[in-house]
Amino acid sequence: MKAAVLFQPGQALAIEDVVISKPGPHEVLIRTAACGLCHSDLHFIEGTYPHPIPAIPGHEAAGIVEAVGSEVRTVKVGDAVVSCLSAFCGHCEYCVTGRMSLCLGGDTRRAAGDAPRITRPDGSIVNQMLNLSAFAEQMLIHEHACVKINPEMPLDRAAVIGCAVTTGAGTIFNACKVTPGETVAVVGCGGVGLATINAAKIAGAGRIIAADPIPEKRELAMKLGATDVIDASADGAAATIVEMTKGGVDHAIEAVGRPASAQLAVSVLRRGGTATILGMMPLAEKVGLSAMDLLSGKKLQGAIMGGNRFPVDIPRLVDFYIRGLLDLDSIIAERIPLSGINEGFEKMKGGASARSVIVFAQ
Repeated sequence: MKAAVLFQPGQALAIEDVVISKPGPHEVLIRTAACGLCHSDLHFIEGTYPHPIPAIPGHEAAGIVEAVGSEVRTVKVGDAVVSCLSAFCGHCEYCVTGRMSLCLGGDTRRAAGDAPRITRPDGSIVNQMLNLSAFAEQMLIHEHACVKINPEMPLDRAAVIGCAVTTGAGTIFNACKVTPGETVAVVGCGGVGLATINAAKIAGAGRIIAADPIPEKRELAMKLGATDVIDASADGAAATIVEMTKGGVDHAIEAVGRPASAQLAVSVLRRGGTATILGMMPLAEKVGLSAMDLLSGKKLQGAIMGGNRFPVDIPRLVDFYIRGLLDLDSIIAERIPLSGINEGFEKMKGGASARSVIVFAQ
Protein backbone atom coordinates (compact mmCIF):
# COMPACT_ATOMS: atom_id res chain seq x y z
CA MET A 1 0.00 0.00 0.00
CA LYS A 2 1.01 3.65 -0.40
CA ALA A 3 1.76 5.68 2.71
CA ALA A 4 3.34 9.02 3.67
CA VAL A 5 6.43 8.16 5.71
CA LEU A 6 8.44 10.43 8.01
CA PHE A 7 12.13 9.51 7.76
CA GLN A 8 13.68 12.58 9.42
CA PRO A 9 12.08 15.37 11.48
CA GLY A 10 11.97 18.60 9.55
CA GLN A 11 11.92 16.88 6.17
CA ALA A 12 9.01 16.36 3.79
CA LEU A 13 7.02 13.16 4.06
CA ALA A 14 7.90 10.57 1.40
CA ILE A 15 5.18 8.63 -0.43
CA GLU A 16 6.41 5.03 -0.16
CA ASP A 17 5.20 1.48 -0.64
CA VAL A 18 4.87 -0.31 2.71
CA VAL A 19 3.60 -3.72 3.77
CA ILE A 20 0.81 -4.12 6.31
CA SER A 21 0.37 -7.24 8.42
CA LYS A 22 -2.76 -9.36 8.81
CA PRO A 23 -5.11 -8.66 11.74
CA GLY A 24 -4.32 -10.26 15.07
CA PRO A 25 -7.13 -11.54 17.33
CA HIS A 26 -8.29 -8.07 18.46
CA GLU A 27 -7.23 -6.10 15.39
CA VAL A 28 -9.12 -4.48 12.52
CA LEU A 29 -7.89 -3.83 8.98
CA ILE A 30 -9.45 -0.66 7.55
CA ARG A 31 -9.42 0.73 4.03
CA THR A 32 -8.76 4.41 4.72
CA ALA A 33 -11.28 6.69 3.00
CA ALA A 34 -10.15 10.07 4.33
CA CYS A 35 -7.74 11.59 6.83
CA GLY A 36 -7.49 15.15 8.09
CA LEU A 37 -4.23 17.05 8.46
CA CYS A 38 -3.89 17.98 12.13
CA HIS A 39 -1.42 20.37 13.73
CA SER A 40 -0.51 17.55 16.13
CA ASP A 41 0.94 15.67 13.16
CA LEU A 42 3.01 18.74 12.30
CA HIS A 43 4.52 18.73 15.80
CA PHE A 44 5.90 15.24 15.16
CA ILE A 45 6.92 16.00 11.57
CA GLU A 46 8.91 19.04 12.68
CA GLY A 47 10.44 17.19 15.64
CA THR A 48 8.88 19.38 18.34
CA TYR A 49 7.54 16.18 19.89
CA PRO A 50 9.81 13.12 19.63
CA HIS A 51 8.81 9.82 18.05
CA PRO A 52 10.74 6.79 16.76
CA ILE A 53 11.34 6.92 13.00
CA PRO A 54 10.68 5.97 10.30
CA ALA A 55 6.99 6.40 11.07
CA ILE A 56 3.70 7.07 9.34
CA PRO A 57 1.82 10.01 10.94
CA GLY A 58 -1.90 10.64 10.63
CA HIS A 59 -4.63 10.03 13.18
CA GLU A 60 -7.84 11.83 12.11
CA ALA A 61 -9.40 9.23 9.82
CA ALA A 62 -12.43 7.33 8.64
CA GLY A 63 -12.75 4.26 6.47
CA ILE A 64 -14.35 0.89 5.76
CA VAL A 65 -13.51 -2.32 7.63
CA GLU A 66 -11.87 -4.88 5.30
CA ALA A 67 -10.96 -7.66 7.76
CA VAL A 68 -11.21 -8.40 11.47
CA GLY A 69 -9.37 -10.65 13.92
CA SER A 70 -10.87 -13.75 15.47
CA GLU A 71 -11.86 -12.04 18.76
CA VAL A 72 -13.21 -8.76 17.38
CA ARG A 73 -16.80 -8.15 18.46
CA THR A 74 -17.33 -4.39 18.03
CA VAL A 75 -17.15 -4.07 14.22
CA LYS A 76 -17.51 -6.31 11.17
CA VAL A 77 -16.37 -6.33 7.56
CA GLY A 78 -18.10 -3.57 5.59
CA ASP A 79 -18.73 -1.27 8.56
CA ALA A 80 -17.97 2.44 8.22
CA VAL A 81 -15.74 3.50 11.11
CA VAL A 82 -13.97 6.50 12.58
CA SER A 83 -10.59 5.95 14.21
CA CYS A 84 -9.48 7.64 17.42
CA LEU A 85 -5.97 7.96 18.86
CA SER A 86 -7.17 7.54 22.45
CA ALA A 87 -7.32 3.76 22.18
CA PHE A 88 -8.51 2.26 25.46
CA CYS A 89 -7.82 -1.08 27.14
CA GLY A 90 -11.19 -1.27 28.92
CA HIS A 91 -9.97 -2.59 32.27
CA CYS A 92 -7.45 -0.14 33.79
CA GLU A 93 -8.29 2.34 36.56
CA TYR A 94 -8.95 5.13 34.05
CA CYS A 95 -11.25 3.03 31.89
CA VAL A 96 -13.33 1.59 34.70
CA THR A 97 -13.80 5.06 36.24
CA GLY A 98 -15.05 6.50 32.96
CA ARG A 99 -11.88 8.43 31.99
CA MET A 100 -11.11 6.45 28.87
CA SER A 101 -9.13 9.22 27.17
CA LEU A 102 -6.49 8.93 29.93
CA CYS A 103 -5.91 5.22 29.30
CA LEU A 104 -2.34 4.55 28.18
CA GLY A 105 -3.65 1.82 25.89
CA GLY A 106 -0.81 -0.61 26.51
CA ASP A 107 -2.92 -3.64 25.65
CA THR A 108 -3.88 -2.12 22.29
CA ARG A 109 -0.33 -2.33 20.89
CA ARG A 110 1.40 -5.45 19.62
CA ALA A 111 3.72 -7.04 22.18
CA ALA A 112 7.46 -6.52 21.82
CA GLY A 113 8.03 -10.01 20.45
CA ASP A 114 5.23 -9.91 17.90
CA ALA A 115 5.69 -9.08 14.24
CA PRO A 116 5.30 -5.34 13.56
CA ARG A 117 2.08 -4.08 12.02
CA ILE A 118 3.86 -2.13 9.26
CA THR A 119 7.15 -2.82 7.47
CA ARG A 120 9.03 -1.66 4.39
CA PRO A 121 9.42 -4.09 1.48
CA ASP A 122 12.90 -5.01 2.81
CA GLY A 123 11.34 -6.12 6.11
CA SER A 124 12.52 -3.15 8.21
CA ILE A 125 10.04 -1.75 10.74
CA VAL A 126 7.93 1.32 10.09
CA ASN A 127 6.72 2.70 13.43
CA GLN A 128 3.01 3.17 13.92
CA MET A 129 2.29 6.68 15.20
CA LEU A 130 -0.38 7.17 17.87
CA ASN A 131 -1.64 3.60 17.39
CA LEU A 132 -3.03 4.54 13.96
CA SER A 133 -0.72 5.76 11.14
CA ALA A 134 -3.59 6.99 9.01
CA PHE A 135 -1.63 8.72 6.20
CA ALA A 136 -1.85 5.40 4.39
CA GLU A 137 -4.26 3.53 2.17
CA GLN A 138 -4.93 1.04 4.97
CA MET A 139 -4.81 1.05 8.78
CA LEU A 140 -4.28 -1.97 11.02
CA ILE A 141 -5.42 -1.04 14.51
CA HIS A 142 -6.86 -2.45 17.70
CA GLU A 143 -10.64 -2.69 17.75
CA HIS A 144 -10.67 -0.24 20.66
CA ALA A 145 -9.16 2.43 18.41
CA CYS A 146 -12.20 2.71 16.13
CA VAL A 147 -15.97 2.87 16.35
CA LYS A 148 -18.77 1.96 13.94
CA ILE A 149 -20.78 4.90 12.61
CA ASN A 150 -23.96 5.46 10.62
CA PRO A 151 -23.22 4.32 7.03
CA GLU A 152 -25.08 7.39 5.69
CA MET A 153 -22.30 9.63 7.03
CA PRO A 154 -19.95 11.00 4.33
CA LEU A 155 -16.52 9.68 5.26
CA ASP A 156 -14.58 12.83 4.38
CA ARG A 157 -16.64 14.69 6.99
CA ALA A 158 -16.50 11.78 9.41
CA ALA A 159 -12.69 11.86 9.36
CA VAL A 160 -12.44 15.25 11.09
CA ILE A 161 -14.62 13.97 13.92
CA GLY A 162 -11.77 11.58 14.82
CA CYS A 163 -9.63 14.33 16.37
CA ALA A 164 -10.55 17.99 15.84
CA VAL A 165 -14.26 17.64 16.51
CA THR A 166 -13.95 15.00 19.22
CA THR A 167 -11.42 17.21 21.01
CA GLY A 168 -13.32 20.47 20.64
CA ALA A 169 -16.82 19.14 21.24
CA GLY A 170 -15.62 16.78 23.98
CA THR A 171 -14.11 19.72 25.82
CA ILE A 172 -17.43 21.55 25.78
CA PHE A 173 -19.63 18.57 26.66
CA ASN A 174 -17.33 16.48 28.88
CA ALA A 175 -14.40 18.46 30.29
CA CYS A 176 -16.17 21.80 30.78
CA LYS A 177 -19.78 20.61 30.95
CA VAL A 178 -20.94 23.95 29.55
CA THR A 179 -24.50 24.76 30.56
CA PRO A 180 -26.95 27.02 28.70
CA GLY A 181 -26.23 30.70 29.21
CA GLU A 182 -22.58 30.38 30.26
CA THR A 183 -19.95 32.46 28.49
CA VAL A 184 -17.17 30.82 26.50
CA ALA A 185 -14.00 32.27 24.97
CA VAL A 186 -12.07 30.18 22.43
CA VAL A 187 -8.48 31.20 21.70
CA GLY A 188 -7.44 29.91 18.29
CA CYS A 189 -9.81 29.16 15.42
CA GLY A 190 -8.19 26.24 13.64
CA GLY A 191 -10.00 22.93 13.29
CA VAL A 192 -10.16 22.25 17.04
CA GLY A 193 -11.13 25.81 17.93
CA LEU A 194 -13.87 25.95 15.31
CA ALA A 195 -15.28 22.64 16.51
CA THR A 196 -15.23 24.00 20.07
CA ILE A 197 -17.18 27.07 18.97
CA ASN A 198 -19.74 24.96 17.11
CA ALA A 199 -20.20 22.69 20.13
CA ALA A 200 -20.58 25.69 22.46
CA LYS A 201 -23.42 26.87 20.25
CA ILE A 202 -25.04 23.41 20.41
CA ALA A 203 -24.66 23.45 24.21
CA GLY A 204 -26.50 26.77 24.41
CA ALA A 205 -23.66 29.01 25.56
CA GLY A 206 -24.95 32.55 26.04
CA ARG A 207 -21.94 34.26 24.53
CA ILE A 208 -19.16 32.72 22.47
CA ILE A 209 -16.08 34.87 21.89
CA ALA A 210 -13.56 33.74 19.27
CA ALA A 211 -10.03 35.13 19.48
CA ASP A 212 -7.67 34.68 16.53
CA PRO A 213 -5.21 37.00 14.76
CA ILE A 214 -6.30 35.94 11.25
CA PRO A 215 -9.41 37.67 9.81
CA GLU A 216 -10.43 34.63 7.70
CA LYS A 217 -10.46 32.46 10.82
CA ARG A 218 -12.57 34.99 12.70
CA GLU A 219 -15.05 35.03 9.81
CA LEU A 220 -15.30 31.23 9.94
CA ALA A 221 -15.82 31.42 13.70
CA MET A 222 -18.85 33.67 13.22
CA LYS A 223 -20.27 31.20 10.70
CA LEU A 224 -19.88 28.36 13.20
CA GLY A 225 -21.57 30.11 16.08
CA ALA A 226 -19.34 32.78 17.63
CA THR A 227 -21.28 35.78 18.87
CA ASP A 228 -18.19 38.01 19.03
CA VAL A 229 -14.72 37.93 17.51
CA ILE A 230 -11.49 39.64 18.51
CA ASP A 231 -7.95 39.86 17.18
CA ALA A 232 -6.01 37.76 19.68
CA SER A 233 -2.78 39.61 18.87
CA ALA A 234 -4.21 43.09 19.47
CA ASP A 235 -3.01 45.10 22.45
CA GLY A 236 -5.44 44.80 25.31
CA ALA A 237 -7.25 41.76 23.87
CA ALA A 238 -7.72 40.24 27.34
CA ALA A 239 -9.01 43.50 28.81
CA THR A 240 -11.44 43.86 25.90
CA ILE A 241 -12.92 40.40 26.54
CA VAL A 242 -13.21 41.06 30.28
CA GLU A 243 -14.94 44.37 29.59
CA MET A 244 -17.39 42.99 27.01
CA THR A 245 -18.39 40.18 29.38
CA LYS A 246 -18.56 42.44 32.44
CA GLY A 247 -15.95 40.56 34.44
CA GLY A 248 -14.71 37.67 32.30
CA VAL A 249 -15.90 34.34 30.94
CA ASP A 250 -17.00 31.13 32.61
CA HIS A 251 -14.84 29.02 30.28
CA ALA A 252 -11.74 29.97 28.31
CA ILE A 253 -10.44 27.29 25.95
CA GLU A 254 -6.97 27.45 24.38
CA ALA A 255 -6.84 25.57 21.07
CA VAL A 256 -3.51 26.67 19.58
CA GLY A 257 -0.61 25.39 21.66
CA ARG A 258 1.19 28.68 22.25
CA PRO A 259 2.17 30.11 25.66
CA ALA A 260 0.74 33.53 24.78
CA SER A 261 -2.60 31.94 23.88
CA ALA A 262 -2.66 30.03 27.16
CA GLN A 263 -1.94 33.24 29.05
CA LEU A 264 -4.78 34.98 27.23
CA ALA A 265 -7.16 32.16 28.22
CA VAL A 266 -6.16 32.47 31.88
CA SER A 267 -6.42 36.28 31.79
CA VAL A 268 -10.04 36.43 30.62
CA LEU A 269 -11.57 34.24 33.35
CA ARG A 270 -14.22 35.56 35.67
CA ARG A 271 -14.25 34.61 39.36
CA GLY A 272 -14.76 30.85 39.50
CA GLY A 273 -14.02 30.42 35.80
CA THR A 274 -12.08 27.55 34.23
CA ALA A 275 -9.31 27.69 31.64
CA THR A 276 -8.83 24.55 29.55
CA ILE A 277 -5.65 24.03 27.54
CA LEU A 278 -6.03 21.85 24.45
CA GLY A 279 -3.09 22.89 22.29
CA MET A 280 0.22 20.98 22.28
CA MET A 281 2.61 23.58 23.63
CA PRO A 282 6.42 23.15 23.59
CA LEU A 283 7.26 20.50 26.17
CA ALA A 284 9.29 22.83 28.39
CA GLU A 285 6.50 25.42 28.72
CA LYS A 286 4.32 25.89 31.82
CA VAL A 287 0.98 27.56 32.40
CA GLY A 288 -0.16 28.73 35.80
CA LEU A 289 -2.58 30.69 37.94
CA SER A 290 -1.56 33.45 40.31
CA ALA A 291 -2.27 33.40 44.02
CA MET A 292 -5.08 35.91 43.48
CA ASP A 293 -6.53 33.73 40.71
CA LEU A 294 -6.64 30.81 43.11
CA LEU A 295 -8.24 32.95 45.81
CA SER A 296 -10.85 33.90 43.20
CA GLY A 297 -11.76 30.25 42.66
CA LYS A 298 -10.34 30.10 39.15
CA LYS A 299 -9.31 26.71 37.76
CA LEU A 300 -6.86 25.46 35.13
CA GLN A 301 -7.09 22.07 33.44
CA GLY A 302 -5.95 20.03 30.49
CA ALA A 303 -8.34 17.91 28.45
CA ILE A 304 -6.60 15.36 26.28
CA MET A 305 -8.83 14.63 23.30
CA GLY A 306 -11.55 16.60 25.07
CA GLY A 307 -11.94 13.97 27.78
CA ASN A 308 -13.85 11.90 25.24
CA ARG A 309 -15.56 8.53 25.57
CA PHE A 310 -15.26 7.98 21.86
CA PRO A 311 -17.40 4.80 21.42
CA VAL A 312 -20.31 6.90 22.73
CA ASP A 313 -19.32 10.41 21.64
CA ILE A 314 -18.35 9.83 18.00
CA PRO A 315 -21.68 8.25 16.94
CA ARG A 316 -23.47 11.12 18.70
CA LEU A 317 -21.39 13.69 16.81
CA VAL A 318 -22.19 11.89 13.55
CA ASP A 319 -25.87 12.16 14.47
CA PHE A 320 -25.43 15.88 15.17
CA TYR A 321 -24.04 16.32 11.64
CA ILE A 322 -26.80 14.32 9.99
CA ARG A 323 -29.41 16.36 11.91
CA GLY A 324 -27.82 19.62 10.78
CA LEU A 325 -26.51 20.71 14.18
CA LEU A 326 -22.78 20.15 13.59
CA ASP A 327 -21.23 22.12 10.71
CA LEU A 328 -18.35 20.00 9.41
CA ASP A 329 -18.58 21.36 5.87
CA SER A 330 -17.32 24.79 6.94
CA ILE A 331 -14.42 23.29 8.90
CA ILE A 332 -13.07 21.47 5.82
CA ALA A 333 -11.16 23.93 3.65
CA GLU A 334 -9.98 21.55 0.92
CA ARG A 335 -9.81 17.91 -0.13
CA ILE A 336 -6.47 16.70 -1.49
CA PRO A 337 -4.88 13.43 -2.66
CA LEU A 338 -2.16 11.71 -0.62
CA SER A 339 0.40 13.09 -3.06
CA GLY A 340 -0.51 16.63 -1.95
CA ILE A 341 0.17 16.06 1.74
CA ASN A 342 3.32 18.17 2.01
CA GLU A 343 1.66 21.12 0.27
CA GLY A 344 -1.24 20.71 2.69
CA PHE A 345 1.07 21.05 5.67
CA GLU A 346 2.70 24.12 4.13
CA LYS A 347 -0.75 25.72 3.91
CA MET A 348 -1.32 24.81 7.54
CA LYS A 349 1.83 26.70 8.52
CA GLY A 350 0.39 29.77 6.77
CA GLY A 351 -2.52 29.64 9.19
CA ALA A 352 -5.25 31.11 6.98
CA SER A 353 -7.33 27.99 6.26
CA ALA A 354 -9.10 25.44 8.46
CA ARG A 355 -8.86 21.69 7.77
CA SER A 356 -7.28 19.99 4.77
CA VAL A 357 -8.52 16.43 4.28
CA ILE A 358 -6.79 13.71 2.29
CA VAL A 359 -9.31 11.70 0.29
CA PHE A 360 -8.09 8.29 -0.85
CA ALA A 361 -9.21 6.68 -4.11
CA GLN A 362 -11.72 3.92 -3.34
